[in-house]
Formats: sequence, structure tokens, C-alpha cells
Amino acid sequence: MSCSPEKPNFRLPLKGPPSPSWTDLWLKNKKALNHVLFTMHLQSRSNKHTPSPSPSPQLRKSLDFTLPSLVSDPTSLLSDEILLFILSKLPNSQRNSNALVSKRWLNLQGRLVRSIKLLDWDFLVSGRLFIRFPNLIHVDLVNGSFISPGNSGIVCSHQLLSSHVDSNADPKDWFLKERFVLPSDEIDKGLRILASGCPDLRRLLVVNASELGLLGVAEECPTLQVLELHRCNDQVLRGIAACQNLQILRLVGNVDGFYKSSVTDIGLTILAQGCKRLVKLELSGCEGSYEGIKAIAQCCQMLEELILRDHRMDGGWLSALSYCENLKTLRFLSCKSIDHCGRFHEDVGSCRTLERLHFEKCQLRNKESLRTLFLLCQEVREVIFQNCWGLDSEMFGLSSGLRKLKSLCLESCSLLTTEGLESALLSWKEMQSLKVISCGNIKDSEISPALSALFSTLKDFQWRSDTKSLLSAGLVGTGMRKRGNKFFKKTCDWKSLPGA
Repeated sequence: MSCSPEKPNFRLPLKGPPSPSWTDLWLKNKKALNHVLFTMHLQSRSNKHTPSPSPSPQLRKSLDFTLPSLVSDPTSLLSDEILLFILSKLPNSQRNSNALVSKRWLNLQGRLVRSIKLLDWDFLVSGRLFIRFPNLIHVDLVNGSFISPGNSGIVCSHQLLSSHVDSNADPKDWFLKERFVLPSDEIDKGLRILASGCPDLRRLLVVNASELGLLGVAEECPTLQVLELHRCNDQVLRGIAACQNLQILRLVGNVDGFYKSSVTDIGLTILAQGCKRLVKLELSGCEGSYEGIKAIAQCCQMLEELILRDHRMDGGWLSALSYCENLKTLRFLSCKSIDHCGRFHEDVGSCRTLERLHFEKCQLRNKESLRTLFLLCQEVREVIFQNCWGLDSEMFGLSSGLRKLKSLCLESCSLLTTEGLESALLSWKEMQSLKVISCGNIKDSEISPALSALFSTLKDFQWRSDTKSLLSAGLVGTGMRKRGNKFFKKTCDWKSLPGA
């Protein structure tokens, strides 16, 4: 008889119960969980320097925690210091949502805020600002100093400030009337309250302050380093002399359409004698002349950056820059003229430490002033022209004397041609970086072999001279530029329209 091979009898082992996770063990063992949380609660509330005493059995029974109450708000067992440390590690995008969790989180989140832009002046005067944000070091009071209807849908904006405008107000002199700006007495009162509530203040922006108000801030806030004064004058600058640790200062005198003020050589001289530790100074809408700039250059020997925005300087002030011994950056922003002096002295000197020269939205039409400026800046390493009017090939050719230039940026300079750019570039032997953006008269087809060879040696090179030609080349084959023309030709009968 035939017999089949015996099949081996393989028995799979029975699966035992799954091993419990740590979460299940903690949740089932209620006493162990309560003991751990109770110990954390005592340690967080005890003094850091003294060891926490062990609780008595009676205290353990009286403080019996139940699991539902612990799970509902586990952060209540943490001290403010621990929870504040945790909140400080979260990204800034979650701050608003974190403050909505509870009142405690709201207060703790306010302690993390260091900078604020005030919109309601009563919030400062009432003292609620320091209760809500007790650790402020940067405060902006500019927008809160204007008396404007908050429910108005019309907003008047400027590069430096913005505010709501009443629809019934006269658009010509809306901000020129004092009734639209808080008076100096009210501003000084707010500054006194701010100085007493924020003794560690480091940065302050204020408008229409007086000498007494700034003196109070200087006495109560010795760590003040950055100050921005709007609508300031020569008398107000006397209060800045007490700010001995001031390093960055912005003075805003005239703002077209908002307010008018006057800063002359008297104020610049007072500023120079009082703030000798200045590192960065910006003069916006300020007046002055050779004497005021010379006083700043001689007294503020640590000055590294000077910014002139829409200045009203008298002719000949440019020669005073030769007295700057440590100036590294010079910026001209929205200036109608660099210096309207018709003729300069031949021996104007030079600023040997200057490294960066920046022009933005300036009118460069005075050939003599631009030539004098380039003579002063013979050691400059970087030059930037952005949206400047009047910069043609002849004016740009004056920069060929900058023999040590290494970086050049040209943006939206429509009058400059390829020939004018080439003549200056070939004279700079140390050129390393070149950026040409949106310059319509600089054509790719006009680039010579010598200029192409220079481009190949640059370390940083960006060339987008004619953005319109790049756009046209990118739309080739898509038909996007012709669809509208075809549509109107096919569907519209212009003769049938009324009045045709």
C-alpha cells in the first residue's frame, strides 16, 4: 500500500496580551500619577535656594488630586517662571493665539513683548500699558500722538508715518494745524509716565516733544540708545544733550503734507556738543549749512553712518564732510539736490574712511556738486544708484575717478546708456560685483567684447538691464500678447458703438 509522507505538525505560539504602553500604565495607576504631579507642583512653587520640605501625611490627604482636574489644566501646576520659559521658545506667529488661552497666559505673554507701536494715547496715560507689557524696551509713540478719527476709512501715509484723515478736513493743511497733533504739554506728560514705567527703555520714537520732556526721559532712562524725533526744532535738541549713551538718532524736521519744523546750524551744534557717542545719524527735512555739518564731524568722532533725507541744506555744506574721521557710509534719500552750490573750492579734501555711497530717489542734475562728492569719496568701495533722475552717461562718467571701487549697483537708471556704463567700468580695475536692473537704455546687443570679458571675471554678477525685452522673450510662443487683439477684432464692432 502506498503511504504519503507525514506532514510535520507546526503549532504557532499563542499570542499573549499586548504589552501595556507607558501611557496606559500612568493613567491606570492613579496614585503614581498624582504623586509625580504633586511633587512637581511643590518643587515649582518652592524657593530655588532652599530645599522643599517633605509634605506631611495630613497634607497629602488634604491635597488629593483627581485625574479629571489634572488633565483639564496641567499647566496650573507649573510656576510662572517655567511656563514663561516654555512660551518664550514658541515662534512669534503663535503669540496672539497663546494669549487667548487664559488670563494667566495673557499676562505671561505680555511679559515677553519687548517692542510696541502705540495707537491710543490714553492707553499710555492710564498706566495700562505697563500692566499689560511690563518689560518694554522699544516704544513708538508717533502714530498715537495724532488726533485722528479711528473709524475713518481714509489713511494718509508717508515713508515715515501714517494716520487716519477726517473726510471733512481740509486736505491742504490737515496736519499743519496744532489741533490735529497732541500739544507738547500732553506729550511731555506721557513721556514722564513712560520714563517711570520703562526705566530700561532703549529705543523711543516720539513727535512734538519739548526740551523738558526729553530731559525727563534722559534722567530716568540712562540706557536709551536709539531716539527718533519728529517735528523737532533747535530748542528741543537741548534736551538730547543729557542722553549720554545715545548712539542712533533720527531728526525729522519737515515732512511734506504733514508738518513743518526747523532744524538749523544752532540745533546741529547743540547736538554735536551733547551727543558725542553717535554712531548713526539721519537728518530728514532738516536745514543747515557748512558750519553745522562741520560741528557734527568734529565732535561726533565715532560717527560711522550719515543719512540725509530730503535735506534743505545751504550751498557749500558738502565740503564739511572732509572733517569726518570715521565715516564709513553716506546715504542720500529722496534729495532734490545734493548741493546746489554753483562752484566749489578746488581743495575740498577727502573722506578717506568712506566705504559705501548710496543714492535713492535723488535728482542728480548738478554736475559740479556730483563731481565734488566723488572727489570727497575717492576711497569708496561700493556705490548704489536706485531710481535716480538725471543720471545720464555724462553724469555717470564723473564716477570714473573712483579707482578703488569694487561694487556697483544700478537700478531703474533709464538715462544711462551702454556706452556710458562701459567707459566707467573699464576704468575700474578692482571691480568684483555688478548689478544692473531695469535700465532701459542699456542694451544686450550693444555689449562689446571688452565688456563681456570684464563680466566673466566678476565674482557677483546680476544683469537684468531691460526687463521689457526679457518679458517679451518669455512670452514668445504663448500668444498672451496677441489674445486681446484677436478678441477685440473678432467680437467687437466699433462702428456700432454709440458715438462712433
